Amino acid sequence: MRPVNLIPADQRHGQHSPMRTGQLPYLVLGALVLLLVAVALLVTANNQVSESKSELTRLEREDKATEEQAARLAAYTQFQAVHEQRLMTITSLADSRFDWERVMRELALVLPGDVWLSELNASASSSAEGGASSSGGLRGAVAGPALEINGCATGQEAVAGFISDLKDIDGVTRVGVEESALPDQENGSVSSGGEEGSGGCQTRDFIAEFKITVAFDAAPVPAVAGAEGEEVAAEGEASEEAAPEAEGSGEGETEAAAE
Repeated sequence: MRPVNLIPADQRHGQHSPMRTGQLPYLVLGALVLLLVAVALLVTANNQVSESKSELTRLEREDKATEEQAARLAAYTQFQAVHEQRLMTITSLADSRFDWERVMRELALVLPGDVWLSELNASASSSAEGGASSSGGLRGAVAGPALEINGCATGQEAVAGFISDLKDIDGVTRVGVEESALPDQENGSVSSGGEEGSGGCQTRDFIAEFKITVAFDAAPVPAVAGAEGEEVAAEGEASEEAAPEAEGSGEGETEAAAE
């Protein structure tokens, strides 16, 4: 005999119990989940956009502040550049400056008693203006500082000794003799005392007149360009006339005549 289920259909349990509401609740639940996910994504995206805008605003503000600070400090940067350029120029000029005071002091120490000077020219370079013979002779072959010495001595041996003494001056690299001669006795060119004659300081027939160039090749040649494109003159030529001294006595001043 076939069994019959007498339990009402709405109270049955198990796989044979019919759905009370169908699939609609599941569809609604899925739609709500999707909506929640979409809202979450939208909120996240809005937050990221807001943060990016805030970061952009902050960076723009910092960039503006940096530009203003750079504009304020531009003058200091230019001043520093000018300062460094001028410092380099001053250093260059100081390095190329020649100590003439020391040279003159050492020359006075090595000058023997049997030699007296009639003319002394000191120039920092061969192109320095105002030199007596800087454009020619031995001086023209020396690019840096040099001394041009004219004078007389009691004979050629005294001239040779004076040349040897000049080499003892600190910084001297070479000593050139342009001329060293005794009076021309045949022509009677010996002059007396302060008279101007062909013999110049050669007041005796044994006195030799000389022209010597003392070179300081190791010294740097003075710079000629300045800091802001302006030319800085080379170290001025130091020139002085030395009073001639007679051997052991005070003879009057004489000027060296061209031989």
